[in-house]
Amino acid sequence: METQERILIKAHELFMRYGLRSVSMDEIANHLGMSKKTIYQFYADKDALVEGAIGIEIDKSKTDCTGFREESENAIHELMLTVDRALEMLKHMNPSVMFDLEKYHPKAYRKFLEHKNKFFYELIKSNLEWGIKDELYRSEIDVEILTRFRLATIFLMFDTESFPPSKFTAAQIIAEITDNFLYGMASAKGLKMIQKYKQQRLKK
Repeated sequence: METQERILIKAHELFMRYGLRSVSMDEIANHLGMSKKTIYQFYADKDALVEGAIGIEIDKSKTDCTGFREESENAIHELMLTVDRALEMLKHMNPSVMFDLEKYHPKAYRKFLEHKNKFFYELIKSNLEWGIKDELYRSEIDVEILTRFRLATIFLMFDTESFPPSKFTAAQIIAEITDNFLYGMASAKGLKMIQKYKQQRLKK
């Protein structure tokens, strides 16, 4: 593995596990068994490493979500697969990552926002249109409003002021918000489909 890639993979692992702010360049160097000088040959500063680490997450989410679309039976199935992926990701992600990103690494945060507002926006919008076409979602829903609503609520789990980690888990927040979103726009046919997938999950 190239030295530059090895540095980024280790930094990404440490950032996700401990948060961005709490991991120093010294600690990254120690975990890699190399000097900081070597790291700085490839990355100008910690900001550059954070930006690279966020790039790894963005690429992974694009690959996963594109795969879900291809393997999904319908729009409801796709949405549930996406939620499962988010829950799996959160098991390995320190809850402070998003807060640290916004507060201390504005350039990397802008990169994340661009991904959110373009890729996730189109993903959600196309899911709603697919669900309407298959009559799983009500035909009268406003796709534009609900796309923006879903986009705004997806990341509420990181809002520690509204949802203190001492009181709510990320899994609880995601499950409740997703259920309300799905049930609110589902048609009678869609409601049956939701129940079908929920039963399948319980069996697992």
